[in-house]
Amino acid sequence: MAVVLAPSTQRRSAFNTLTVREVRRLTDDAVEVTLDVPAELQEKYDYLPGQYVALRATLDVDGAPREVRRSYSICADPRPGELRVAVKRDLGGVFSTWANESLATGATLDVMSPLGQFTPRTTPGEQAVSLVAVAAGSGITPVISIARSMLAGSPKARFDLIYANRAAMDVMFLEELADLKDRYPARFALHHVLSREQRISPLLSGRIDAEKLEKLLGTVLAAERVDEWFLCGPFELVQLCRDALAERGVPAEKIRFELFTTGEPTRPEGSIGRPVAPAESGENYTISFNLDGLQGSVQSPTHARESILNAALRVRPDVPFACAGGVCGTCRAKVVEGTVEMTENYALEPDEVAKGFVLTCQAHPTSDTVTVDYDA
Repeated sequence: MAVVLAPSTQRRSAFNTLTVREVRRLTDDAVEVTLDVPAELQEKYDYLPGQYVALRATLDVDGAPREVRRSYSICADPRPGELRVAVKRDLGGVFSTWANESLATGATLDVMSPLGQFTPRTTPGEQAVSLVAVAAGSGITPVISIARSMLAGSPKARFDLIYANRAAMDVMFLEELADLKDRYPARFALHHVLSREQRISPLLSGRIDAEKLEKLLGTVLAAERVDEWFLCGPFELVQLCRDALAERGVPAEKIRFELFTTGEPTRPEGSIGRPVAPAESGENYTISFNLDGLQGSVQSPTHARESILNAALRVRPDVPFACAGGVCGTCRAKVVEGTVEMTENYALEPDEVAKGFVLTCQAHPTSDTVTVDYDA
């Protein structure tokens, strides 16, 4: 059976209200949320394995209602009529705590159409391919979707997974991973690395550091024969893996990576942007943008170092964003006039940057006038 990789990795994002079909406990600190997708919205929610959706809800924050958005990877292989995401509780996380403690069947959530480029470049088929993923904690959510799809779609695909957690009780999708191993015993290899539990093999015990990673690459994996790599977890682990693979001469185009963040983004606040007032002196940047075919413009004081996203939200609350940390790519737009600089970029590919695309949550004007196009 071939898997059809049809949906685009880039599409115009939009929210729709979906109903929660089920909330299933994965670990003490994580739940899987299944959302119903009605037939009339099915085309908008077709997705590729590895993509994510942004969820939006109005929650009580410090005694006042506030719109909160968070991005979560889709954790199931593509299937019509539903979306499944996994939400792991972050320390102090407003949305993740609410989802783990209060979200229930029958509730509704605003859900953005799927986005993201942490998707396989290798097309499932008859050819033999070797795929490897290194994931930590909730980084398993897009990886399990990719593994299921690639193994089912190609009878000659092999998938190796190194999955790091603190302890066995923290392992998300433990039964599902065991099922994959039983279903594809010759093609799926699972290596659990536990930092706070002693395993039989010292190589699979303790944190993954540079020395341990080198041993894993040299013994457990044959790095030179891998067709595609998937790295998902905290910045330190992902960067460690990228550096180690680069030292081994693995081409960058073979490496797909995605970061997850803990903690709460502080900007923009809600969906309206943090308060900023144009300078009366006239020392302002003029920021213009195109969204849904409509033009918008706003003045931003030069001293405020305001992001383009924050400025745009002050006049158009429907400007797309999710993480506001340079990780998810939801706020992607193309610079068509002027110049900007990006503080961080963990979502755009080099060729996108070369074409003028930026993450507006991280982009700050460096010319008097800047125009970006969200529809590009």
